[in-house]
Amino acid sequence: MSSTESRSYNSKLNLFVTLIEDQAMARAAEADEMLARKRPLGILHGLPVVVKDVFASAGVRTTSGSKMLETYVPTEDAVTVARLKAAGAILVGKTNMPEFAGDWQAFNAVAGTSNNPWDLARTPGGSTGGGAAALAAGFGFLEVGGDLAGSIRIPSHFCGVYGHKSTLDIVPNRGHIPPPPGIQPGPAELPVAGPLARSAADLRLALEVLGGPDAGESIAYRWTLPAPRKAKLTDYRIGYVIDDPFCPVDAPVKECLAVAIEELRKHGVQLVEGWPPEVNPLHYFETFSWLLAAFLSQTVPDASFSGMQKAAASGANDPWTSGTTALHRDWLRQSAERLRARAVWQSYFRSHDAFLMPASFVAAFPHDHQDMNSRRLATTQGERPYGDLARWASFATLTGCPATVAPVGLTSTGLPVGIQIVGPFLEDATTIDIASRMADLIGGFVAPPGFGGMRIHITRITLPRVAAHAR
Repeated sequence: MSSTESRSYNSKLNLFVTLIEDQAMARAAEADEMLARKRPLGILHGLPVVVKDVFASAGVRTTSGSKMLETYVPTEDAVTVARLKAAGAILVGKTNMPEFAGDWQAFNAVAGTSNNPWDLARTPGGSTGGGAAALAAGFGFLEVGGDLAGSIRIPSHFCGVYGHKSTLDIVPNRGHIPPPPGIQPGPAELPVAGPLARSAADLRLALEVLGGPDAGESIAYRWTLPAPRKAKLTDYRIGYVIDDPFCPVDAPVKECLAVAIEELRKHGVQLVEGWPPEVNPLHYFETFSWLLAAFLSQTVPDASFSGMQKAAASGANDPWTSGTTALHRDWLRQSAERLRARAVWQSYFRSHDAFLMPASFVAAFPHDHQDMNSRRLATTQGERPYGDLARWASFATLTGCPATVAPVGLTSTGLPVGIQIVGPFLEDATTIDIASRMADLIGGFVAPPGFGGMRIHITRITLPRVAAHAR
């Protein structure tokens, strides 16, 4: 994609907080020179990548979508950014997101609103919305995002790209904002970092670059991505649920998922419908909501926190109030529920290899910048609460299990639909492999009309061609 095309596309989509074309061009020239000397910089030599503006990047403005950090320029890279650079990738820009990654849309007071390349009137999702849309539109081959309540998976589903919520704690979060710059994040219990890409094979390559313990822990620990469980799609035994009263799926999305399931069945894939034994979706979601509220309580202003404490003292017992105002002993008890949920799923994965479910109950929806509590999502069954967007994302976050979103088609109105593949704890390559093999049957990434951009996948480019595309 030329610079002229890039500017033309971005003027319609507004996907970047900061574009660094001059730096990227200089880096590409360096990559060409090193390649001429037969000294490639790494397995991502010369590859154009984009990074969510929540990850610190040395010498490049990093705002986390907040006016408070509008001019902040870090002096050090986040671990994820440093690893991409060490592998030879070229950072093209920092992609747009909601303030402090706190929404399922991508707009803020620093950079404005990002649009979905499939329909400019709709959101690309959040919080990694700018990045998912940038990949779909051809601005890069890889994006690094973060996922707490679907922030990788929902934008991937909305924009028709691949996204991977990694197993808890295999990709270091140091350099992620929040917490504020300079604050070391605590032990990971819910949020993760992970890649988005235009093919499943590229997700695996990216995860191998990004994964592994941070510097301090690497003194004693090593990480290796386990191989996929099976060699053929028909060898996998896969459970699935594509609709449930726990979170009814909008008819256009459900229809697309049903077609994908039928196509897999037709080709001999072993499919088993129904929830794993002992899985109680509503109970798990309530546990997730409690833990999410407790995790986010550090960001609640003191005045609001006092109000929630009064509400709790008066008998309010919803997960958000209880989680926000809880004691550490309560957190430990709820976290034990989290580990019990993981054990239930791990027991299921002894006889099954993965589980398919929706990434979201709706496709990409029109921009809505009202107060979050006032938002409603239109479906064919009627309006739904905005917060229901977290429901299908909650299972993998609660358990820490990996989850890959793969595009499986379009609704009747031409909006992308992705399916979520949840897999065994620490076995990320299994869900990615299933996503890759599904593409051979169902079809993979398709560029949105008018935004063809770059069409070649990382894993199919020789090093000289990678450098050529970086120019």
